[in-house]
Formats: sequence, C-alpha cells, structure tokens
Amino acid sequence: MKHQCDTDILSGVVKYETVIGLEVHSQLLTISKMYCSCSADYASTPPNTHVCPVCMGLPGVLPTINRRAVEFTVMTALALNCSIPEHAKFDRKNYPYPDLMKGYQISQFDKPMSLNGYLVIDIEGRKKKVGITRVHLEEDVAKLLHRTTPEGESYSLVDINRAGMPLMEIVSEPDMHSPEEARLYLVKLRSILQYLGVSTGNMEEGSFRCDANISIRPEGSKEFLGKVEVKNMNSFRAVYRALEFEEKRQREVLDTGGRIAQETRGWVDEKGITVSQRSKEYAHDYRYFPEPDLPPLAFSREMVEQVRAALPELPEAKFDRFVSGYSLTPYDAGLLTDSRPLANYFEECVSLAGKSGGEKDIPKKAKTISNWLLGDFTRLLNSSNTRIEASNIKPGHLVEMLDLVDRGTLSGPLAKTVFEEMFSSGKTASAVVAERGLVQISDSGELAIIVDKVIADNDKAIADYRAGKEASLTFLIGQVMKASWGKANPAVVRKIIVDKLGGN
Repeated sequence: MKHQCDTDILSGVVKYETVIGLEVHSQLLTISKMYCSCSADYASTPPNTHVCPVCMGLPGVLPTINRRAVEFTVMTALALNCSIPEHAKFDRKNYPYPDLMKGYQISQFDKPMSLNGYLVIDIEGRKKKVGITRVHLEEDVAKLLHRTTPEGESYSLVDINRAGMPLMEIVSEPDMHSPEEARLYLVKLRSILQYLGVSTGNMEEGSFRCDANISIRPEGSKEFLGKVEVKNMNSFRAVYRALEFEEKRQREVLDTGGRIAQETRGWVDEKGITVSQRSKEYAHDYRYFPEPDLPPLAFSREMVEQVRAALPELPEAKFDRFVSGYSLTPYDAGLLTDSRPLANYFEECVSLAGKSGGEKDIPKKAKTISNWLLGDFTRLLNSSNTRIEASNIKPGHLVEMLDLVDRGTLSGPLAKTVFEEMFSSGKTASAVVAERGLVQISDSGELAIIVDKVIADNDKAIADYRAGKEASLTFLIGQVMKASWGKANPAVVRKIIVDKLGGN
C-alpha cells in the first residue's frame, strides 16, 4: 500500500505541492447601494453620512435589489466564461461581527447568479486555465476604525458608510500552485473588471479585496492537509508575500511533526508574517436560509445574450489586436493592455498620428508611441502618483511633440526635456520649445564651430577613433551634444566629425 506522504528516496524529504484558491470581493460602480437608495459615492465623505434605516439594519425595513448591480455581475460572469442559470436567489448569511449591521449579510449560497467559468493566465510562456467556481452578489459590511487613547486604552469606531455597498464575489477553483500564479490571476482579473467598467479594481482603497485559501499536500496526493484562509492583504505584492510565507510555514509545521490547523490567519505586512485570528468557519456555521424579503431572480436567455453582445473588447482580444494590427511585441502589447486607461490612451495617440502620417506609417508610429508611454510617461506617472487620465499630457500633446521630432525640430534628448516640462506644466510641446528656445540645431556651419572645439579638447578620443575604436565616435558626439545643451542634431554632428577625421 502506498504511503500518503511519499518521500524522495535519496533525500528522505517529503515533496509537497502548494494548492491555492482565491476569493475576490469587488465593489461595484453603481450609483446607489445594493439594497437601498443611499449614494454609493461614500469614500471621501465624513463617517456615517451615507446611511439610512436599511443599511443601518434597523428593524422593520425592507431591502430592494439594485438592478444595475445584477447586470454588472452577469457581465462579469460572462466575461469569465461562466454559465448563467435560469434562476438564482439571495440568502441570509448569519455571523455575529460588529461591522455587520443586521447581524447577517444578504448574500447567495446554493443558487448563485453564475457557475463554472474560467480565466486563462500566462505563466512562464504557457497558458494555464484557472477554474471559476462562481460569481455571486452580496453586500459589503461597515468599516471598523481602531483607536488608542493617550492613556493607552483601545476602542473602536464604526463607520456605516460602506455598509450595503454592492459587493461581487468571484471564487476560483483551487487550481493555482504558486504565489506567482495567484498574482498573475489577480492582475488579469482586475484588468477584466476595469475593462468592463464594473469596478475601479483599487486594492489600496478596498474596492478590490482578496482572501486566499492555501494548503499543501504531498505530490500526487488528492488529500489536503488543513486549509488556511489568509486575510488583510491590500496589494498584489502583499498577496504574493503572504502566500510565500504561508506555504513555507506550513511545510515547516509538517516537517517538524506538527499538524496544520484549519483556521483564518491575518497578514501583518510590516512584519512579513501571518498570525492566527480564528478557527475557520464551515458553511453550516453561517446558518444560511433564503432571504424572505427579496424575490428570486429569473434570467431569460434573451437577456443573457443581450448582455453578452454588449460586452466591450476584453484585454486578451485587445492584446491580440495590438500585436497583429500594430506589429507590437507581445511584451509591449501585454504592458499596454494590462490597464484599460493606458490602452485607450495608446489607441487615441495612434489614431491621431495616423491622420497626419498615413496608414503605412502606423506600425512605426505605434512603436514610438508605445516606447514613450512605457518609458518616460510611466516613470513620470509613477513618481508623481498620477493616473494617466488625470495627466497634463493629453494624447494630442504627445502626438504633436513626436511630430516635432519627426520634422527635426526636436532631437531625442531635447524631446525628453520638453516632455518633462509638458508633464509638470500642461503646456504643449510647441509652447515649451518657443519659450525655452529648444529648437534643434541642424545648421552645419554653426555645428562645425562646436565640433572643432570638441576635437581640439579631446586628443585621446581622436587618437582612439583613428585607431579604429568606434566607441570614441559616440563619445565625441556626446561631447558636442553636451556643449550645445542638447540642441545639436546628432546625425549632422556625426557626419561633420567623420568628414573632419576621416571615415573608418
């Protein structure tokens, strides 16, 4: 009989496999809350100002279903290749936490709005299908704010603004086997939600939250050795680090003869560890029963197909089109399509550039635009913590600057200077060039004077060049660029130097 824990015959060490399933909660971009008419735009408002008897859980109130939230959930389910059943219902999920205003959450249990989907991720050059168990709809809870007095006494405040927000839960199958696979799944999932326009996908603000179920088992075994749920992760990096820590911790527990407890653990980011919070609940602990105040949902096939037909172009399709239509590398296309705002910005730039240069120039212009967006523009956006939609540089501004480069008005180094000024001031490239006198110098006579001085000051570089060291030519061109404050036309400078020193 085969032993459950196979060991490596040579080393005697048990070989374990990591198994990960993710539960993602995403707040939906509706105007009102899930079961009442309170505004869903609560994030920057004072505590307890977007509340009513329904979301406060007062006795005798009746909830109503947010139709838009239902439509968003169906959209998401279809984008994740799920099937939509003809009927679904809401249930009461009972648990006694202080952030749950009614003492129960209106969620879905045995008849959710969708089932049996999948999402495809790219891992180490291969495609991997991760199963989606279900996508269902529920409500968010209130927010607890923990405080400490100057005397060291702790207390908690409750902000009810978030209570009742429409919350979509996306549950994966336990198909992931490493923290990196989990990270890639989350990045792809968030991108899809952003493309659909159903969620901001912002983890830092709490609109996109992830709980991870992780366990390990001996390779080849189907039996899990205790499932652990990890909470309190507010970034992709935190999810990766928490799972990395937890798989190592579980291996160490088993290797020292211990037993992995089925529990919920919290991630402590500043310490880089998980800590035990409570024993893991089972479905029967929640005492689910049908929500008596809400009718069941019925989905006609016509309604489902109408929603499917209205789905926007999703990241995978856009990626394929960027590669085939614009001749971008898969790497560049992947970076551009990870973010819907960035992809839209890129396409608007290409469209404007195509109007001025003609169809045949589009692949070349697309590559140039991609380089700027993924290079200098991304660097400036990240360093200033600015969203691309809020940037001072609009697509037309970038295209105008690139046109100045194409016409020889700006050199590459000058364009970088102009671009940074455009980013900080909001001025157009032509305005910056005019104000700062940054027009590229292409006049041979003017540049020859600068070249003569550089040649006179760099005897060693001249000797190296004449000895066949091509790098010396690059050095000399750089010295001319420096002396001209970046205004010299590099191509003209190169020709002048070669003419004066003799070509190799």
